[in-house]
Formats: sequence, C-alpha cells, structure tokens
Amino acid sequence: MSGPEGNAGGRDERDDGNEATETDADHELRVTKIRNGTVIDHVPGGLALTVLGVLGIDGSAGEVVSIGMNVPSDRLDRKDVLKIENRELTRDELDVLSLIAPAATINIVREYDVSGKHRVDRPEQVSGVISCPNPDCITAGNEPVSPTFDVLEEGVRCVYCETILGAEGASLTEHADIG
Repeated sequence: MSGPEGNAGGRDERDDGNEATETDADHELRVTKIRNGTVIDHVPGGLALTVLGVLGIDGSAGEVVSIGMNVPSDRLDRKDVLKIENRELTRDELDVLSLIAPAATINIVREYDVSGKHRVDRPEQVSGVISCPNPDCITAGNEPVSPTFDVLEEGVRCVYCETILGAEGASLTEHADIG
C-alpha cells in the first residue's frame, strides 16, 4: 500500500513492473479498488481501529472497510491505511481525525479514481465534536452550551473548565462525539 494515494486504486505497485509470479501471488496481500469512498492514509501505525471507533464504524451497519495496519512508510516508519467504501467524511469527522492523526492524508475516490486529495488540517479550536469529561463543567449540565476545546500541541483543553484531554489527561478518543 505504498504510493501517494495509499494505493487508493488498489493497484499492485511493483518496483520491477512485472506481473506477480505464482509464488509471489501466494504470499501477497491484495486490497481491491474501491469504487466510491474515502481512503485515509498516513495514520500512525496501530491507530486504525481507534480511527474507526471515533468515526462510529463498527461493522454493524454493513460498512465495507479495508484496513492495512503497520504498513512500512517512509514518512511515519509504519502507518495504517483505511479504505471506507461509499462514505465521505464530514467536517466534524475530519476535525477529530486531525487531532488523533495529524499527518493523515484523505483521498476521495469516485468511480475508482482519486478525485481529491488533501491532508487534514488541525483547527485552532473545535466545538461540538468532543464532550468534556468534567462533570462540573458547564457543558455537562442542562445549559445550552456546546463543548468547545482549544487545540494544543498534544491534546485539547476545554475553554470553560480547562480540563485537558490527550497525551497527559483523559483520552481524547473516548470523548469524541461526532454524531
């Protein structure tokens, strides 16, 4: 799953340009092309299942998902790649993804071709996509206040109670609330 599109088209990219021999085919994992959907590439190795959890994808709705975990990567040493068929991520999903996988690349696939490619952007602030775990926070009550967090280097901080989620605080992924 190498290449700039994370092998979004499912091509067998071989250095020698030759077709795989029968022996090679027996030992080679192939992931098919997706017709329409999203390829999330350059996710830090081992976080693919976390990303699926944050996106609310557990297979119960019949989603077709292909996952490559701990794939060698020049940029990340090892990376995960996810192909999610028939789904494009929302702005809120991209915001949360940018917090847990800031180097991620998003490829939009339409009719088997990559129609758009971009890196996720880390916003300075996120609102309404993460719940504050502090039971005393104003956002935890019946007040009409949306949880809002400032984005830090390695986590987020609630603008109301200053609770930190991320590297040293509570886990950011446990409190993602994207819908």
